[in-house]
Amino acid sequence: MAPSTPLLAVRGSEGFYMVTGPPSFTENTTLQRDFGKNCKVFAFSKDGTLFAWCNGEKVNIVNVASTELLHSFDLPKAVCLEFSPKNNVLATWQAYTTAKDGTAGMPNLQLYDVKTGKCLKSFIQKKMQNWCPCWADDESISARIVNNEVHFFENNNFDTIANKLHLQKVNDFVLSPGPQPSKVSVYVPGSKGAPSFVRLYQYPNFGGSQSALANKSFFKADKATMLWNNKATAVLVIASTEVDKTGASYYGEQTLHYIATNGESAVVQLPKNGPIYDVVWNPNSTEFCAVYGFMPAKATVFNLKCDPLFDFGTGPRNAAYYSSPGHILVLAGFGNLRGQMEVWDVKNYKLISKPLASDSTYFAWCPDGEHFVTATCAPRLRVGNGYKIWHYTGSVLHQCEVSPNAEIWQVSWQPFLDGTFPAKAVTYQAVPSELPSAELKVAQAYRPPALRNKPITSSKLHEEEPPQNMKPQPGNSDKPLSKMALKNQRKHEAKKAAKQEAKTDGNQESTPSPALQNVPHSTLPSVTSGDPEVDKKIKNLKKKLKAIEQLKDQAATGKQLEKNQLEKIQKEAALLKELEDLELGL
Repeated sequence: MAPSTPLLAVRGSEGFYMVTGPPSFTENTTLQRDFGKNCKVFAFSKDGTLFAWCNGEKVNIVNVASTELLHSFDLPKAVCLEFSPKNNVLATWQAYTTAKDGTAGMPNLQLYDVKTGKCLKSFIQKKMQNWCPCWADDESISARIVNNEVHFFENNNFDTIANKLHLQKVNDFVLSPGPQPSKVSVYVPGSKGAPSFVRLYQYPNFGGSQSALANKSFFKADKATMLWNNKATAVLVIASTEVDKTGASYYGEQTLHYIATNGESAVVQLPKNGPIYDVVWNPNSTEFCAVYGFMPAKATVFNLKCDPLFDFGTGPRNAAYYSSPGHILVLAGFGNLRGQMEVWDVKNYKLISKPLASDSTYFAWCPDGEHFVTATCAPRLRVGNGYKIWHYTGSVLHQCEVSPNAEIWQVSWQPFLDGTFPAKAVTYQAVPSELPSAELKVAQAYRPPALRNKPITSSKLHEEEPPQNMKPQPGNSDKPLSKMALKNQRKHEAKKAAKQEAKTDGNQESTPSPALQNVPHSTLPSVTSGDPEVDKKIKNLKKKLKAIEQLKDQAATGKQLEKNQLEKIQKEAALLKELEDLELGL
């Protein structure tokens, strides 16, 4: 049975509605549009079968296929919603408020049983950061941070804490995806000169640092982002500081670390200095892509040994997105960049298309692995809101622009389980579309009137680096040179050739010039006689003549010279005659 077409949910000032995905792109009429302007949040379940939203009065849960209303909860102020992986629990969060007399407020984090609608547990969760409990994929365990501890619950029984992981000043944790046994990565920031560290544990073995699967400590970390791969064999850690003390960047300073569950760890060496904009795992869990460096940024794919496999060169980019099968990679420059995208065939590392999505603030792959959506949403941008659905070959298949006074706040694809849509062969031919694709219009540089009728001289602000395959070729055990190493090698070879040419010219016989006095002394040809004493005299004479040349330059600029300096200048003619006689005698 063929999978159904993914839906695209849209929320904005004109209400909430759903659009049927490719190829029809029509508004879904089975789930009626909610015209209310108070829709604050919506969320799909992990398999896309359930949908929940808050309309400013209630939180509603519906079955997507039948549009049957399953439950409705009286939570008008809910701003965060999330389903557990198996659709057994709906978590809701609203801003924490205290009573007028200063006493503790009511619990603001609720966990509801999706089948019965019963509230399983309520917690006080003051911060929006890390508000939602984390579940293992089979929901056998769940966890949340409480002060200096990570509390674990089993089988959605939130009345009993099954296990605790205690670490002083623990700041963040992430549960691994995939089957049991579950693993957990925890981050503890450094203090009082001690380094920050990330540790990997296997549940429920939390008996101190000796029981950790791996440990990685590092300095220069105010916060850390931990990214598990799908197979739960390794974690990438982006450690960042809020302020770059060297003053090189206002983004702060970032480093990228690799930690494997077998205990191996490494610092990922990035060839270009600057911020780390994005790091993303390929869904196959064997490689990852990093976007980094001062603009124009570099993008490189690394393997599990942290060796570079392919360098995409430099370009205006700050984000990377793998398709769900992992066979296509999009590199994009959104936010304060112009919206240029590069779509790459991952297997052959071949460029498929370079579409332009100007002013985009959001990107997401469709679960079918062939289409993606780009959107301009408020509050990031409050004008020109809308969304486009693309085919990866660069064709715009559907476009929606809201009226000038309207806004779009959120768009999201209906998710599907992994493997629902099989990967198809990559095509390079653009699919037909009734809508024109956006072309990159290169703005002409301003030219003053006096230069407008003269030839244009091109000059580049940055030296662009082309894509480069970093994989060692079969039969060649040498590691590939980086672009900087190749550049230095070319400079060295050019310098060596110039030195050889100068040596050849120096060994040729030279004829004294009658206008020797008019030649700058620093450019006099270098000749050798074979007699060390004569060569030494010639060298000293040239040294004196060079000093005289510098004194004459100083006098020309109006500097007052000393008496002995003027006497040196008067000796110039005699020194030139002596130099000429020595060279004639060769």
